[in-house]
Amino acid sequence: MSRRLPTIHGTSLEDAGPYRLEHLDLEFSNGERRRFQRLHSRGHGAVIVVPMIDPDTVLLVREYAAGMHRYELGLVKGRIDAGETPLEAANRELKEEAGYGARELLDLRQLSLAPTYMSHSAHMVIARDLYPERLPGDEPEPLEVVPWKLDALHELVLREDFSEGRSIAALFMAREWLRHLRD
Repeated sequence: MSRRLPTIHGTSLEDAGPYRLEHLDLEFSNGERRRFQRLHSRGHGAVIVVPMIDPDTVLLVREYAAGMHRYELGLVKGRIDAGETPLEAANRELKEEAGYGARELLDLRQLSLAPTYMSHSAHMVIARDLYPERLPGDEPEPLEVVPWKLDALHELVLREDFSEGRSIAALFMAREWLRHLRD
């Protein structure tokens, strides 16, 4: 069913660090009025990078995750800086976090985190034809780079220290995309 988007009658904002809490006064097509809240990202978006060191192996990074207060395995990710394209940001983040650059970058699609209450989305970028190159990043400590075979993805997704939904989704999507290329 195709529906008309709700009409926004008013908004107000509260500062919440890297996000703004936005209150939306909405009217739906059936006349119902409601107030919704959403976290609205600041900045220019984000990237999540699937770095392929070879056709069967992805590079993961282990870094401190403040939200979970533990070290987590995940994909390279970060913000898109002003004036950068998603592909430029992906290559920069790859160099900062994993110590590699990529000669081939593909922006496969955008992933949302929680579209019912957040405006944040990330470009999922596949990086291939990697070469060693490191840039200084904003991480407080060096990240551990962990190679992982895509055919062992079923083991990775069951690990307690690999829980971020975007990384899980991106790896399954990348694996399917790569399989399609080989067929």
